Amino acid sequence: MSISNGAISDMFTLLSKLMDIHQENSFKAKSYASAAFTIDKLTIDLSEIPREQLFSLKGIGESSAKKIIEILDTGRLSALDEIVSKTPPGILEMLQIKGLGPKKISTIWKEMGIESIGELLYACNENRLMLYKGFGEKTQANVAEAIEYFLRNQGHFLFAEIETYALHMQEVFEKQFPSNRFQGTGDFIRQMPTLDELVWVTDLSMDGLKKFLSENAFEVQEENGTTLRAIGQEKVKLVFHAVPSNQIQREAFLKSGSEAFMSTLHEKLMSLEPDLKDEEVFKRLSLPYFPAYLREDPVHLQKLTATDISEIIQPDQIKGIIHTHSDWSDGTDTIENMAKACIAAGYEYLVISDHSKSAFYANGLNEERIKAQHQYIDELNAKLAPFRIFKSVESDILNDGALDYSDSILSTFDLVIASVHSNLKMSEEKAMERLIRAIENPFTTILGHPTGRLLLSRKGYPIDHKKIIDACIAHKVAIEINAHPRRLDLDWSWVAQAQEKGALLSINPDAHYIEGFKDTRYGILAAQKGGLRTKNNLSSFGLDEFEKFIRLKK
Repeated sequence: MSISNGAISDMFTLLSKLMDIHQENSFKAKSYASAAFTIDKLTIDLSEIPREQLFSLKGIGESSAKKIIEILDTGRLSALDEIVSKTPPGILEMLQIKGLGPKKISTIWKEMGIESIGELLYACNENRLMLYKGFGEKTQANVAEAIEYFLRNQGHFLFAEIETYALHMQEVFEKQFPSNRFQGTGDFIRQMPTLDELVWVTDLSMDGLKKFLSENAFEVQEENGTTLRAIGQEKVKLVFHAVPSNQIQREAFLKSGSEAFMSTLHEKLMSLEPDLKDEEVFKRLSLPYFPAYLREDPVHLQKLTATDISEIIQPDQIKGIIHTHSDWSDGTDTIENMAKACIAAGYEYLVISDHSKSAFYANGLNEERIKAQHQYIDELNAKLAPFRIFKSVESDILNDGALDYSDSILSTFDLVIASVHSNLKMSEEKAMERLIRAIENPFTTILGHPTGRLLLSRKGYPIDHKKIIDACIAHKVAIEINAHPRRLDLDWSWVAQAQEKGALLSINPDAHYIEGFKDTRYGILAAQKGGLRTKNNLSSFGLDEFEKFIRLKK
């Protein structure tokens, strides 16, 4: 089977773009782009043209003609294969983002060190693109919008991205079918950080459901009589399980926890009436009530008591906002406006932790600007008392584990958040040496986003969680649960172990604008899954208790 002109043209186009991204021979890159244009306009298939005549085609040079012959003979282009092999997959994905040409992608990769569209979106949210030539505020906003559209079409979502839609669809079903029941279940009610689908159990007939979905621009992808899967314009997968009305409660319950958690209860559940509410089910099983977010690890069933569960942190139990960035680095709001927003929301204190000098891409603070900021914060504290703004910094952990200020500068801060932002591809041995040294630094107060992961975009760097937890406990360093929906790092699965060993955790929004304070809630939802108690969360400390913690640490 011959290869089409369109496919050959696409190969040349991609080769040209990748050469520009890698900053290779620009003349050759342009010649391949020209060849792609020429090939695309031909009215006769290249496979039908005698090989020797390819060299005389207008717009096709000798190098391009040889490559066309290679493609026709093998179906491959070795030059393209070679350059693709040394290009991160995320860079290739960026070519699908509207508004990003090869030169901008080259800047993003070579200068910003970004290798995935998820990382790029995060950088947009932190206003980092505007610091580079060719990226204005409008370009940054357009790129962010294009990435969000692209990600929605991949079918994987952050909890924060899908929450509003899930609640909206629940309202739609209840309004449209007031005589039927739709019980939400699955990963959504378990507050999983990422989701692939939304699940309901319903007593509506499959025919009735299929008719409604078809009339409202949903595509029914699968139906087997009791289960229906559909997808709408938002690209969210919806799954419906049809059961008799008196079976809804049990079926929803069975799907409300992990397979491991539910398997320990399944046999006992089958002996109970199928329409019992969740609270009554646990009561009949002589267990405390486990909210859906705790129905993950069956070990919880043996370890947690009703008192333990009642002490798990709730959204209204945050007393201060820790880890924020103002317009002194890469944030968008003034410190004063951020403080006033905290006061209006009922918080007792704000920790300003702008980026340090190594984070040049984020307008990090040099020593002179630190002095000026501290003077400004002193003035604001006098003006806004009894509310308190704490002087902090998110200090970059350098490759060798040192922080990027001298001890004399670090000592001027009330507290220091130490975080890794660069060179994320170290071996576990090197990464651990780096982190442990930072934790051992007497000025480190909080270890920020411990693995550096970005959900659905970038794996965290390899660490031994147990050793990190032990080191933080030994050196009285709090472990951040970064509440940004794309981070949620420390992962919830390590919260229980950290807490049991005696670690202090801290749910922090890493906010770059006032609206970002609200992300604290997503950190709480994740922390709940690990059973985090309020007393073990630093940002739940009242002002007096927080000040005492800082004094003891210093």
